[in-house]
Formats: sequence, structure tokens, C-alpha cells
Amino acid sequence: MSRRLSPSALAHLLLLGVVAVWGATFVLVKDALKDASPLLFNLMRMGLASLALAVVNHRELRRINRQSLKAGLIVGVFLAGGYQFQTAGLARTTPAKSAFITGLVVVFVPILTMFPALRSGATPTPRWTTAAGAALAFSGLFLLTTPAGTSWQNLFVRIGPGDLFSLACAIAFAGHLLALAHFSNKVPTNQLATLQIGAATLVMTLTLPLGGRPHLALTPRLYFALGITSLLATAAAFTIQTWAQQHLPPTHTAILLTLEPVFAALTSFYVLHEQLGGRSLLGAALILTGIATIELFPSAVPLSTHPD
Repeated sequence: MSRRLSPSALAHLLLLGVVAVWGATFVLVKDALKDASPLLFNLMRMGLASLALAVVNHRELRRINRQSLKAGLIVGVFLAGGYQFQTAGLARTTPAKSAFITGLVVVFVPILTMFPALRSGATPTPRWTTAAGAALAFSGLFLLTTPAGTSWQNLFVRIGPGDLFSLACAIAFAGHLLALAHFSNKVPTNQLATLQIGAATLVMTLTLPLGGRPHLALTPRLYFALGITSLLATAAAFTIQTWAQQHLPPTHTAILLTLEPVFAALTSFYVLHEQLGGRSLLGAALILTGIATIELFPSAVPLSTHPD
């Protein structure tokens, strides 16, 4: 007689599956950007996800109020910024680099919570391990994104624009997490999930001209990428993560999410045959070590981290 999985075990498996999907989408989006300009791809992805969530959560949306709209707009602005920078960076760097740099979001969140004005009432003050983890992660970023012989003085001269966009993406996603920490207990989950993605769609519509003249080629590759990223990696993933975190300690969630760049690197290796050199591998290892240092030795209960 088969035994059913406990909610905790099922949550671990589902969240691990979500993280694997998020990691794989770096390669998927990189390939799809041959058929659509970055900001246009983001707009289509988020628009489809917004429509899907609106259909699923239409009953919750009947009870929205001014506070819900305000929360959705603020959180959605940060979410849109994260995706816009991430996709623009991905068009100019490799999927593995983009994933590892984006993973720095779990470094920026505790750093930003050192400032009382940015902490929600339930967020603890970071410990010294935050500074240690940040130092390791930024050292890894230096090794990962710059060629051998680059000095710290020439850091931002030698880092490519795609790497800088990816770094801005990590900062924007950190802001998204802090905004969620402020509003998640004040607005119903389904409302906030739907409204933030709707707001992100609006922001992406307004910022579309910033990406220059958009181009679009409707190909099977693009349709496949949009279907996976909008329905599976955005609409479904947000819902699954929300449920899973009800059954998992936040530390477990954070550790699982640090595997996202690992899945991205593995997918990039097997699909695109991308290989990282010894210097880049050391940098990636330092980034993961820095992330683990912060998440494994938190001051109390850490903030959950962001998806791709």
C-alpha cells in the first residue's frame, strides 16, 4: 500500500521543481531573444501571466480596495524593474553568468535590511555573517564577470554591460522582496500575486520604448518560450511558491532557491555547451558560498528569496 507524501515533503519537491524551471528559463529566454527584443518579450510574457492569474483569481479581485491596489503597484514596479534588467542583461551575457549574478538578490536583501526604514516589523537585524557573505559573493562576482588581470580599480570598466544589467536586476528583485515583506500580511495572497503582475505588465508597456525599436518574429521557438515562461515560470510558479512556503521553514526555501543558478549553469552546459573556465567556476563557487553563509546563519527568520 503506497503512502502519501507529507505536505512538507511535497512542498520540498514542488519548490525544487519550480527552482529547476526558473534555472532552465535562462537558456530558454536567451534563445527566444533571437526572435523578440528583450523588453517586448517581457511584456508578452507578463501580459499572458497576468491574464492567466486574472482568470484563476477573478473572485478574489472583486474584493480589491485602495490598499490592495497601492500594494500591487509598488510591488509590481520592483518586479517589472527586475525582469526588465534581467532580460536586457541576458541578451548581452551568458545564461550561466546572468543566473549567478541574479542570485545575489539573497545578498542584497539582508544588506538592505540593515537600514531600519527598509525593514518590516517582522524582519530581524542582520548579523555579522551578512557582511561576510556579501564579501564572498562580491569577490565571486569579480572573478565571474571579469577577465584575468583585471584590477579592482578597473572593475566597472572591464565588466560587460550585460553583467551590470544583471546586477541591477538583483537589486530590483531585492527591492521587490522588501516590498512584499511590507504588504504580504496586509493583502490577500491571490490578490497581491495577480495585482503585482498586472502592475508589472503596465510598467513594461510604458517602458517598452526605452528598449529601442522592438522586433518580433513569430516562430515556434518564441511561442514555446512564452508558454513556458508566462504560464509555468510566472503564473504557476508564484502560486506554487506561495503554497509551499506555508509548509516549509523560510531557511529551507532560501536554500532551495540558491540552486537556481546551478540549474541554469547545468542547462546552459547541456543545451548550449557553455563551459565556465577555472576563474569563472571559482567565482560562481564564491557566490554560492556567500549566499549560503547568509542563509544558513541568519539572525532569526530570514526573508524568502525571489524567483527568476
